[in-house]
Amino acid sequence: MGKPLFYEVMEKPATSCIIGICTTIWFYIQKKNIGYQHVGVSYETAIEGHYWRLITSAFSHISVIHLVFNMSALWSLGIVEQLDYLGLGIAYYLQYTLVLVVLSGLLVLGMYHILIQRFKIEYFRRVTAVGYSCVVFGWMTILSVKQPSSKLDLFGIVSLPISFAPFESLIFTSIIVPQASFLGHLSGIIVGYAIAWGLIHGMTNYWAVSMLGWIVLVFVFSLKRSGAYDFKFLEIESVTDPSLPSVRFMGNSRTLQMSSVPVGGIEIA
Repeated sequence: MGKPLFYEVMEKPATSCIIGICTTIWFYIQKKNIGYQHVGVSYETAIEGHYWRLITSAFSHISVIHLVFNMSALWSLGIVEQLDYLGLGIAYYLQYTLVLVVLSGLLVLGMYHILIQRFKIEYFRRVTAVGYSCVVFGWMTILSVKQPSSKLDLFGIVSLPISFAPFESLIFTSIIVPQASFLGHLSGIIVGYAIAWGLIHGMTNYWAVSMLGWIVLVFVFSLKRSGAYDFKFLEIESVTDPSLPSVRFMGNSRTLQMSSVPVGGIEIA
């Protein structure tokens, strides 16, 4: 007989919180009737400065089947939090989840850039990615390297050897769900191997908090500059050099100037 759900939640606190966040966002999306085009990330929206979509796209799910599949796989992968003896554990899980969210998203956009600019495949300019699959595939890959004897349980019914799970799942989802993002899942696998093999390493609580701070900063300013959300306490206006924004916090007379990439686009190669 398995453990009561309460004890399993206590053993996987970070995983449980992420599942709670994704589920809450899904309910909010359903209640507000928000479409994937409003929260997903595409090459076109990225070059228009909607950098905040890298985060909203990862934690948003439009269909309940998509949500259940991703969260079921993520729950099984939560075993990473209990593997302190392998150098993993809760801190490692949180630190590299942050890395997976950002780098897998950037890698997808980089792939789109190559396909559009190099191979002239304009189809990928407006393809919109949404869902936590990149991170799920990343953790599948990391666990397949760190503990290949583990199993991946889906819905409590299907059990896959973790050593083959990343590519089995990649092929399976591509066949069963044609609209699934092959490049998105592949990017999660690539970043996962980079982390598992030590090509991306050195994350600590300090660097994780610093990275999170920069993510929040870019998130807020890109929301403001793209017009997606109007932060009334924050005003961005042109100064002498149009490439430099002036940031004024309403309520005092201080003005902060900082260098910035000119608005209009970003290239990822």
